[in-house]
Amino acid sequence: MELLRGKPVADSISENLEKQVNEFKKNNKTPRLAIVRVGNNPDDLAYERGAKNRCAKIGIDVEVHELEADVNKDNLVGLLRKLNEDDLVNGILVFRPLPKHIDEADIKYEISYKKDVDCFNPINFGKLYEGDKSGFVPCTAVAVMELLKFYNIEVKGKDVVIIGASNVVGKPVSFLLLNERATITICHSKTKNTPQIASEADIIVSACGIAKIVKENYVKEDAIIVDVGINVDENGKLCGDVDFDNVKDKVSKITPVPKGIGSVTTSILAKHVIKAFKIQNGIL
Repeated sequence: MELLRGKPVADSISENLEKQVNEFKKNNKTPRLAIVRVGNNPDDLAYERGAKNRCAKIGIDVEVHELEADVNKDNLVGLLRKLNEDDLVNGILVFRPLPKHIDEADIKYEISYKKDVDCFNPINFGKLYEGDKSGFVPCTAVAVMELLKFYNIEVKGKDVVIIGASNVVGKPVSFLLLNERATITICHSKTKNTPQIASEADIIVSACGIAKIVKENYVKEDAIIVDVGINVDENGKLCGDVDFDNVKDKVSKITPVPKGIGSVTTSILAKHVIKAFKIQNGIL
């Protein structure tokens, strides 16, 4: 069984990005990311720390806009419009989900699609659907693809089961895999007999957010698993959607949690900020 660790993938991506940023700085220009966080959700804070550390290593400036959990919609929209108009800000990341009193449908078009580095704006989702690479795809979905590519895992013609149908991972990664000519099945909370369906897959991408739900009966011999889930187990330890100890002797390759897809995701975020910077400065 081979562990598909995220750090080598992230470091490979970051090394290339750092070289690009150094070139930009010779012209006194530095890519900048604005993070908008509503409240103090622990998951958001953890991702924020990872994103800031990754961007700092690469040379990207980061500004964090922290809003109270009870912020009203107008104040949030006002901030987003201000960031859209700020020429020094190249990318905008808004943590989701937003508090229940704010409807995401009222917010998603407020982020300029040109600065929407994590695909909140439906314009970018439409570009993903069309295979238009000028847009921005959700970072975690791209991270899955980059990890598979780094470890030379062929997806063309493979049967891939995706567990989870969110707009953040499940749906976008299905489009990306489809573009690479994989055969896709998506399982969700209403799917009948997910274990049987998953057990026929060559590759499983689990992104449902349920701790250790994927067990031995979900996987066939020598299957490959990309575990996107970040959960806390009964002992308070970080774990994925996959019961690692239960499946490790059956699979051929698997991402660990932690030290798996998370670090790749933050490097993709940085890559998207640099892409936005290049577009906005006429470099692309």
